Amino acid sequence: KMTLSLALVALISAFGSSFQYGYNVSVINSPAPYMQDFYNRTYLDRTGVPMDSGFQTLLWSLTVSMFPLGGFFGSLMVWPLVNNCGRKGTLLINNLFSIAAAILMGTSELAKTFEVIILSRVIMGIFAGLASNVVPMFLGEMSPKNLRGAIGVVPQLFITIGILAAQILGLSSILGNAEGWPVLLGLTGIPSLIQLLTLPFFPESPRYLLIQKGNEEQARRALQRLRGWEDVDDEIEEMYQEDCSEKEEGQFSVLSLCTFRGLRWQLISIIVMMMGQQLSGVNAVFYYADRIFESAGVASSSIQYVTVSIGAINVVMTLLAVFIVESLGRRILLLAGFVLCSASCAVLTLGLNLQTTVSWMSYLSIACVIVYIIGHAIGPSPIPAVMITEMFLQSSRPAAFMVGGSVHWLSNFTVGLVFLYMEAGLGPYSFLIFCAICLATMIYIFFIVPETKNKTFMEINRIMAKRNKVEIQESKELKDSFPLGKQEEKKALSSSE
Repeated sequence: KMTLSLALVALISAFGSSFQYGYNVSVINSPAPYMQDFYNRTYLDRTGVPMDSGFQTLLWSLTVSMFPLGGFFGSLMVWPLVNNCGRKGTLLINNLFSIAAAILMGTSELAKTFEVIILSRVIMGIFAGLASNVVPMFLGEMSPKNLRGAIGVVPQLFITIGILAAQILGLSSILGNAEGWPVLLGLTGIPSLIQLLTLPFFPESPRYLLIQKGNEEQARRALQRLRGWEDVDDEIEEMYQEDCSEKEEGQFSVLSLCTFRGLRWQLISIIVMMMGQQLSGVNAVFYYADRIFESAGVASSSIQYVTVSIGAINVVMTLLAVFIVESLGRRILLLAGFVLCSASCAVLTLGLNLQTTVSWMSYLSIACVIVYIIGHAIGPSPIPAVMITEMFLQSSRPAAFMVGGSVHWLSNFTVGLVFLYMEAGLGPYSFLIFCAICLATMIYIFFIVPETKNKTFMEINRIMAKRNKVEIQESKELKDSFPLGKQEEKKALSSSE
């Protein structure tokens, strides 16, 4: 069952970390013209000449793309930080990045410096890169197996809530205006402050405490608090089994993970899912949405409200995924999501091409955007991070998140960089490329990725071992009686002391 402790840990870590990732993804969309104007004015004050348009475009694309680049650097820090400072410790340290960036961005206009905004976007990206990997790992390791999927989708839910919050606060009537934008950028520090003050009162990941720190007592206390009952022997025993099966391998670095045959298909699967998630064009669809609505005859003053309503659909569908992921399973949601995305990309290509000749085509395009967002929100967005937690054991999980996170952010950065050129060269046909990527990812998932709902990490590991053609079963069955022996031994020792 869901206990108050577990629910609060999920909410605090998702609000303090994942929420801000979403917030910073879309926060600079609405105030872009005012921020560019500030770049111009500052440059003019300093040099006495206005900024030429090429330089302004360069500065603005840096402002946008430094965030995913920072995310990539943040992902590279996951492995050393979570192994040395723990999952909770890493989240607490990470808040310092966000609070520093928020102060810098909030004061940038007073200090008359736009370089600070670009630097802060890198720092915010590092924060988001760490958050997007550590929160799913932390929550996945804390959750009981029957809630792991639902709790694993919570970080993605908060990412969509963050995007929506930035869209609402960015309305020109609220903060998306010439006076309000520094406040809009600076608000991101508040969730971090809340997390910094509240998260220390909650337990660290029990798996980290037992398997990596070897502290059974703390792990047991953490589990009892998270589960709400005293008898957690079964879970402790399962962790010992996992620990034994991994003793031979030791802690994985990224290099050893990439060369280890026993995890080959798991690694390929997370790379494919993370690339599929980002290269499926979700950022392009959000980017295109405004123009699609404009061509459908939506007044330009109302477009920002339409964008907010799309953000709201995104939140509602991700919330639905939280409730259905345990009953339907991960595979179905991934497959259904990619099918909806590829179909809507194909039809959107048609709609965009014909909207000048056929009057109702622009409405078809709007429908496609909505279907695409529904598809992405139920599967491709939330599930891959859940799958990384589930397909890897304790020793390889940090390295796996580091690989998955790096692929995620590099793909995100690539789409941001390449999409403008693709659009200039191919126009609406660029969506056919996204359609093909969605189809390819879906076919891979259909043939390779197993269903993981309601299975322990060890059971999932056995399924994948068959696919990797490695033998792990026998050695583990022999050791099954060993962990209990180890526990009794410890109890005897502690009572004799």
